[in-house]
Amino acid sequence: MKNVTITLDEEVAQWARVAAARQSTSVSRWVGELLREKMRADERYKTAMEHFFSIEPRPLRESPTSRYPDRDELHDRPGLR
Repeated sequence: MKNVTITLDEEVAQWARVAAARQSTSVSRWVGELLREKMRADERYKTAMEHFFSIEPRPLRESPTSRYPDRDELHDRPGLR
């Protein structure tokens, strides 16, 4: 564990003390858990974005002369009927 000193407005500090007390923990541990959750959420977001951009895009139309699909065709999901 690494100790870190932070500066808070009195109102924020009071709110943090109450929030930590509701979870029966110290402010230090409560802040640490919040930061850990934020870090994991950021990692999940990054992984999801990497996965999304790794998929080869599909063309909207089959050939340059064919028409674009209409809204219903784009949003049609047979598995959800």
